[in-house]
Amino acid sequence: MLTGILLQINQAGQMVADTTATGSGEISLSLWELVTKGGVIMIFLGIFSIIAVYIFIERFLIINQASREDSNFMNHIRDFIHDGKVDAALALCRRTQNPISRMIEKGLLRIGKPLGDINAAIENVGKLEVSRLEKNIAGLATIAGAGPMLGFLGTVTGMIRAFYDMSMAGNNIDIALLSTGIYQAMITTVAGLIVGIIAYICYNILVARVENLVFKLEARASEFMDVLHEPAE
Repeated sequence: MLTGILLQINQAGQMVADTTATGSGEISLSLWELVTKGGVIMIFLGIFSIIAVYIFIERFLIINQASREDSNFMNHIRDFIHDGKVDAALALCRRTQNPISRMIEKGLLRIGKPLGDINAAIENVGKLEVSRLEKNIAGLATIAGAGPMLGFLGTVTGMIRAFYDMSMAGNNIDIALLSTGIYQAMITTVAGLIVGIIAYICYNILVARVENLVFKLEARASEFMDVLHEPAE
């Protein structure tokens, strides 16, 4: 009986050793190999990721530049208007060249007309500036939604491929035969989620920055209209 127990222990130890040896010889996959195993869907996901990164960087830099403002800009505009130097105020706006200065420039060009017309002109310029800043941002929202959906499409096609290989193999089914379809199913799911999450985060960052600029434009428009009221008081 003791001999049998010792024999079982030796067999268990041999199994552990075999498992360790197998684990030490485990084949590792590079990132490129994983991508290639994802199939054609990975090409589209790669294009999506490149477009998303390009849109984010390009829009971020433009919005960041548009948000820069001289803290004394409106003070100079107020002084010029009070002194009757409208041409000097216009020259300052044209030198500054940002959304706020272009909006104020339109208001200066309307001085002498009813205040309602001036306010409407300023609002129209502000809307045009915001529209320019929001260019291509909707593309990030599209990628954020389409990326995971495209990944799930790869999952479905991968499972279809795996089941097709099973049906064609008959009784000769093995793991190697099914690995291609399963790889495609899993890798495309992960890749689609990664692309979608990154695009969603980038989209929200840009939207938040545009909203901050919109608030700043509204504040400067109100400040300009108050300046126009001051001389009449």
